[in-house]
Amino acid sequence: MAEQATATAQKKGGFFEFVERVGNKVPHPVLMFLYLIIGLMILSHILFLFGVSVTDEVITPVPLQQLGNLRDALGGSVVPYNPYTSEVVEIPEFIVQEQTFAVRSLLTSEGLRHFFVSFLPNFSGFTVIGVTFLAMLGAGVAEQAGLMNALIRKLVAATPAGLLTFMMVFVGVISSLASDAGYLILIPLAAAAFASVGRHPLVGLSAAFAGVAAIFTVNLAPVAIDAMLTEITNEAIALVGGAPISLVANLYFNIASSFILAIVATIVAERVIAPRLGTWDPAQGQADTAATEQEIDRELEARGLRAALWGFLAVLGPVVVLTVIPGAPLRRPDGQVGGNLPLIDSLLFIITLFFLVSGIAFGRVVGTIKSSADVIAKASKTFAGLGGMVLMFLMISQFIAFFNYTNLPTVIAVNLAGILKELDIGALPLLMLMTVVIVLLDFIMPGAVPKWAIFAPIFVPLFIRLGVAPQSVLAAYRIGDSPVNPITPLMVYLPFILTVAQRYQKDAGIGTLIALMIPYTVIIAVAWLILLAIWFLINIPLGPGYLPQAASLMSLMGGL
Repeated sequence: MAEQATATAQKKGGFFEFVERVGNKVPHPVLMFLYLIIGLMILSHILFLFGVSVTDEVITPVPLQQLGNLRDALGGSVVPYNPYTSEVVEIPEFIVQEQTFAVRSLLTSEGLRHFFVSFLPNFSGFTVIGVTFLAMLGAGVAEQAGLMNALIRKLVAATPAGLLTFMMVFVGVISSLASDAGYLILIPLAAAAFASVGRHPLVGLSAAFAGVAAIFTVNLAPVAIDAMLTEITNEAIALVGGAPISLVANLYFNIASSFILAIVATIVAERVIAPRLGTWDPAQGQADTAATEQEIDRELEARGLRAALWGFLAVLGPVVVLTVIPGAPLRRPDGQVGGNLPLIDSLLFIITLFFLVSGIAFGRVVGTIKSSADVIAKASKTFAGLGGMVLMFLMISQFIAFFNYTNLPTVIAVNLAGILKELDIGALPLLMLMTVVIVLLDFIMPGAVPKWAIFAPIFVPLFIRLGVAPQSVLAAYRIGDSPVNPITPLMVYLPFILTVAQRYQKDAGIGTLIALMIPYTVIIAVAWLILLAIWFLINIPLGPGYLPQAASLMSLMGGL
């Protein structure tokens, strides 16, 4: 009966069924990226022979660490100063430089040398691998000890059924506070939570994935990426002599977007994804995805959860001490607690410790862990299951590195930006169009900071002249950078998420994930653009003291 319901739901998928079917016929991701690398080599050489290049003003980081090392090597007394005023000056974090980017071929002598020499560094420097293994160390031990299933049962019992989807999406939105933990911990947890209540796990997986990836650049509070985007924006503002913006210039818009888009993604999950997937049959998944209620000793599980809480507190206590005491290691060297805080940079490791210690404590009580050998065995089993994903990471890391080496992403971005700059349309339509272009660019250039380093020097001064405040341009960029993240082939966590999906649907492929996430991408992008347009036209502050429209435009509207 369940199989019939699922089959019926899939037949009703229409367009999405077609996307899934075609996507799953694409070669294995390892082969797909191999073919892409071969195609890239040919394309880069053709464009190289035609001498394709672009010149643009780009915001680049200043090597402050190297300058600091040089100062220390010279005795620590050397400081930068203005020779005309004899005043000490502060070195900025970013500067604007005019650079020429020519397409570089991978088939010239230099290109082939780079291909061979960089192959190992490309892979070893692919930080996603280390992040994934670190996160899975704690989460894997906790899962095999039984803690994750126990936490899921508690979560489901404490959450009203109608709010479960929203909770998964919203936690995904705010998970950017903890770096990549949303991808590696929340998405598997969401799938398991839905499976535990008899709902299709891929509904939970897709909802959490949408929250983590498609609504990535907003949060309830400023995070690390906000500091980088704001600094790049300020360097672009300086090109026209404007006043810099602060870290909270988009705060109100970010908070509103977090809640509104979480609701939008919840509606998509419940009204589009769940009906299409239909009823889930556990037989569709792998053998280890089901757990029978008869095997659960509720009293023993409760004692295990209390032990896990003590384990959590055993980690939390030292972390708090290492953060709050003046001069503590997890504070900034200057003693402050804001900005680029070591605590924030350490969050993924700290979360791993939370799960690892709590998982061990839980396992000791319920009997799933009896010695240190059991802990090592569970960690080894977790890593053993990641072999296929590591092979995919190998090929993805090469393609991304070679793609960046050719300068093709920059050439494409600068040319598109130039086309937009020449359009003679109104400020708001141009702002919307810029956002759409960034959405399209996100397929080939997923990183938020590199794209903004190219676009900011072009569009921030342009929109300031059109009466659009720079905080509005930054808000529009946030919209463009996020919705496509779940469906771009360059999403670095796609192999991991596919591995999770295959636990519950053995025949799931890249097409399955893309068909799941396209409705989120399209509807979130449209809803977000509408929100920005309304915000801009009503002129609601984007942050404390930051209106969307500059004073020059407001005075013009008043004159009309």
